[in-house]
Amino acid sequence: MANSLFEELGGKYERQGDYLMPYLTVPAEKEQTIGIWGQRHLDYLKQCRKVTYTNLLTSGKLNAYLSDINRQAQERFERLMEDMKKTQGITERLKEESTLEWTGKINNLRACAREIVEQEIIYA
Repeated sequence: MANSLFEELGGKYERQGDYLMPYLTVPAEKEQTIGIWGQRHLDYLKQCRKVTYTNLLTSGKLNAYLSDINRQAQERFERLMEDMKKTQGITERLKEESTLEWTGKINNLRACAREIVEQEIIYA
């Protein structure tokens, strides 16, 4: 019996009962931590970009990709926070004088920065 194209390309079959099933494995990936930004992007890929998700998963590049997205998003978030603090004059002195006002302003900045990062990186 002639070899199939799958076998010619190096594929192997394994017998399961009466059937020969292709023996498929996903390439091993280097274990990397994925933070909140990476998790959000992963959810987005699974829901809205299924082909991209499948391609990254089967090529063994998903963890590296999500780790990179997480790093980019965190750096952008921190830069935005610092820039917006300077622009709006939120300082440590304000924190000492009026903690409640400082907390409200910081929470507002975090919400704005999070929204910007999500639009530019996570859901792009």
